[in-house]
Amino acid sequence: MRLSVIQVVAALGAAVCIVIAFIAAGIGLISGFFMLLAVAALGFIAWTAIRRAMGYHRERNAVSRSSGSMQP
Repeated sequence: MRLSVIQVVAALGAAVCIVIAFIAAGIGLISGFFMLLAVAALGFIAWTAIRRAMGYHRERNAVSRSSGSMQP
């Protein structure tokens, strides 16, 4: 059986589409990894900011109580 030109062109087009699909899947995996990394970094920043804010209020209250008790 002899292949016609249109069959060869269709096969080459399918091969190109498969290669592009694999490249897109790889890019999707890499993008997803970096997205998760960015979300983790934002979560860490928010967690440390909240922890500092809570700690700052505790230190501030402790200082104001101790300075208030020193006054006659």
